Amino acid sequence: MNIISRRRFIHQTALATAALLPSPLAAQSADAWPQFRGDPTLTGVSPTTINPQLKQMWATTCGEIIESSAAILDATVYIGAGLPNAKGAMLALGLWDGKVKWRYASDDPIGDSSPTVANGLVFAGDLGGVFHAVNAANGQGVWKYKTDGEIKCSPIVVGDKVLIGSYDGTLYCFEARTGKTAWRVKTDNYVHGTPCLINGIAYFAGCDEIFHGIRVSDGKEVVRLPGIGNTGASVAAVGEQVFFGNFSNEVLSYNLATRRRVWRYLHPQRQFPFYSSAAVLDGKVILGGRDKVVHCLNAATGKELWSFRTQARVESSPAVASGRVYVGSNDGRLYVLDVNTGAKLWEFNAGQAISASPALAGGRVVIGAQDGKLYCFG
Repeated sequence: MNIISRRRFIHQTALATAALLPSPLAAQSADAWPQFRGDPTLTGVSPTTINPQLKQMWATTCGEIIESSAAILDATVYIGAGLPNAKGAMLALGLWDGKVKWRYASDDPIGDSSPTVANGLVFAGDLGGVFHAVNAANGQGVWKYKTDGEIKCSPIVVGDKVLIGSYDGTLYCFEARTGKTAWRVKTDNYVHGTPCLINGIAYFAGCDEIFHGIRVSDGKEVVRLPGIGNTGASVAAVGEQVFFGNFSNEVLSYNLATRRRVWRYLHPQRQFPFYSSAAVLDGKVILGGRDKVVHCLNAATGKELWSFRTQARVESSPAVASGRVYVGSNDGRLYVLDVNTGAKLWEFNAGQAISASPALAGGRVVIGAQDGKLYCFG
């Protein structure tokens, strides 16, 4: 493996609230969604104000399929796509008009790995296992690194470092500017979920059924909690509490200070995996299930508050702004739900599965579908 080339809501508990490690991505802005789930806590919450009567602003064909979720910064949208003949691309588009500014080619499709943009660079991984760093202004490649497994994890930028997980079972940390390896941590299975950053620690729930906490400064594992189930979802954090669903049909919450489980949700009547990553705010944990349902749980107890049924699996991770939940479904629809009741307020039928997650910024909702189109609503 060689280098090829160069939230706003803080949950109050009896414990002290953890602080975010300083990072260009740490401060949430109404006009920016620079990474998967919006910011390093991965809560999927934006302070932007979105028109309750949504209209389609534009739709741009970016490739054959979009499973990646968009990043938005400085009125530019960044997205990864799969192209015909098993090729891939990363694109930059104007937020207001959907016009393509540049297109960067990759030898393999960009799948679930969603772009992260910071300090003039855009990062994403592809299904061939290559991690790409691209100039955000012109789409020129800066450096790339070949791992030994496909990349479905999304990058996280922490200061001058960038982290990415691979299906070779490794979490990598690179110098963001040069691609030089700072450290790597080997796990016992795929690293699929995107790391969540709290107080200088990168937390992720692995496909090895272990909850890991890796200190970003030196790559030392400082938290290791086994028995969490095979997990593909990313961890969301509010204060000292983290939340995630797994392939063992559970949603789990742990306290980072005590390192003990707070609660476990298991549907009383049916079993189904959770691939969707949770949105968390105002005491609610909202995520999709492969039972075709969007679930809202009490963040303190894990009890279900409401549910909304779609017509297919919900692998899209919900995003929340202005009291409304935005989420895609494999039934081809983008849904808008009331955050307090789960009542449907609006829907859009793209005609093809929507497994990507919404990005919310600048009063816009941006989401891709498996027809290869990127849609913008406002």
